[in-house]
Amino acid sequence: MSPTAIGETNLDHLIRSMEPTLHPDEFVFSTFSDTANASFSNDQDKLLALNPIMQFRESEGITLILNHAKAVECGVEFEFPCRMITLNIHSSLDAVGFLARITTALAALDMGVNPVSGFFHDHLFVPVDKAAIAMRELHRISSE
Repeated sequence: MSPTAIGETNLDHLIRSMEPTLHPDEFVFSTFSDTANASFSNDQDKLLALNPIMQFRESEGITLILNHAKAVECGVEFEFPCRMITLNIHSSLDAVGFLARITTALAALDMGVNPVSGFFHDHLFVPVDKAAIAMRELHRISSE
């Protein structure tokens, strides 16, 4: 069964209407394989108990995006302390150029960005110390 809303595909409308929201929590990226975070890697229940906001399986292992405090509390090795910005517009999964335009603008500010697309929204994970800069840039490009 498919959802009733398909999402926006018009690039100009997506940019003008994206309403970025900076989440208050700090997040981290972690990998789980036979060598990295090995005590968790073969136990799906332990992985789920970390309450990841994203899980992705790659050939090298499982990537989780976790709340930073939860990762520290559980002794999980991690990288890339970041903040999450949600682009509050229902973008179509086949919208062309939306994230390219945004990540290009942020790259011009020397900012690494890890974008993640959910079914309804796109999310940007930016370095903790550059979150305010990213928000200013997103508001700037959406008002052009």
